[in-house]
Amino acid sequence: MLDIKQIRENPQAVQERLNRRGEYDIQPIWQLDQQQRELEGGRSQLQARSNEIGKLVGQRIKTGANPQAPEIQQLREEGNAIKTRLAELEPQEKELKAKLEALLLALPNLPSDSTPIGKSEEENVEVRRWGDEYKPQSSKILPHWEIGEKLGILNFERSVKVAQSRFVTLLGVGAALERALIQFMLDQQIAAGYVEVIPPILINTQSLTASGQLPKFAEESFKCAADDLWLSPTAEVPITNLYRDEILAAEELPIYHCAYTPCFRREAGSYGRDTRGLIRLHQFNKVELFKFVRPDTSEQEHQTLVQNAAAILQALQLPYRIVELCTGDLGFAAAKTYDLEVWLPSSDKYREISSCSNCVDFQARRGSIRFKEAGKKGTQYVHTLNGSGLAVGRTMAAILENYQQPDGTVRVPEALQPYLKREVLTDGAS
Repeated sequence: MLDIKQIRENPQAVQERLNRRGEYDIQPIWQLDQQQRELEGGRSQLQARSNEIGKLVGQRIKTGANPQAPEIQQLREEGNAIKTRLAELEPQEKELKAKLEALLLALPNLPSDSTPIGKSEEENVEVRRWGDEYKPQSSKILPHWEIGEKLGILNFERSVKVAQSRFVTLLGVGAALERALIQFMLDQQIAAGYVEVIPPILINTQSLTASGQLPKFAEESFKCAADDLWLSPTAEVPITNLYRDEILAAEELPIYHCAYTPCFRREAGSYGRDTRGLIRLHQFNKVELFKFVRPDTSEQEHQTLVQNAAAILQALQLPYRIVELCTGDLGFAAAKTYDLEVWLPSSDKYREISSCSNCVDFQARRGSIRFKEAGKKGTQYVHTLNGSGLAVGRTMAAILENYQQPDGTVRVPEALQPYLKREVLTDGAS
């Protein structure tokens, strides 16, 4: 959530930065804030006068005035009129606050000053590439879903029978490969200093609102109709809310967490895209990285987060590139984002496998997550950062394509061999 004080004091600067993302109008917010402040000011004056009248009546009766005297009666009538007016103003003020909050919740984060300006993903900026020497030289690379089905480790057809399209069943060594990847990723990130958590997968509306998924992305999420619970779209959501409505000690920061969870997304806005394979499923596994940090360290923490995610791709020797997202392609809660895109040779292109974002104080304001310096007055909002470390299914897809061999088998990346207890994936492997 944006700081209303910032909008109040410098609306033009806020509007200019939002314009870099798209079409947003803060004028209604500014106007509602003015109305609410005027109403609040008027209510405060009336409340002060009501308190003053109460004291005056008490003092005069104490000094011997007749409680039924016209002067006393006049003060009481004025006090009663004020109470009636205050009772009328209270719901008006609540309504204004609710409208203001709803408008603020619908505004995305302000892009960082260093974020490239652009309208769409075509204007994202490539930062660097790694691993060109590991790209397969063959021009006959099968798409990952084809090689996976040939090996008998992926089954999409039976998954439709069990659920619907955009689900997959992993079989035999395919299931083992998924588990091996999850364990490998967790081991790497724990060694890098992240504390593992296993958070709830069902989460409430307040949690989704605090992290920025609601109200904007309600149609992208699966809701349990009988409860105020949703299936988590990413572990970012429950981890953000572990510290909601808390004031942390400055000495506790930074806090690093990693978590393996299943993730659930409707993919409502992707009709006709990536209908085959592991790239865009309704249910997928992911290892998430999350940081709660001091504001003065968040920029450097962001760079380290990207390095932590990239380290997995390097250990698996999967070619990738890093792309800085332009303002028009930023996620709702992000101020600055770097995407890691892995090479998929069957389509001759890089595909996103991790999105590493610095949300600065945007989520912390929505979730009221603050910290306090010892011996100092007041509190500050923490900065939150998140990134995939990595999306497991997409990593499997990259392995199945980049490690294909001419005989139809798939080599297991050396770093994974101790986890999988094999060097090659073969047809019918179990």
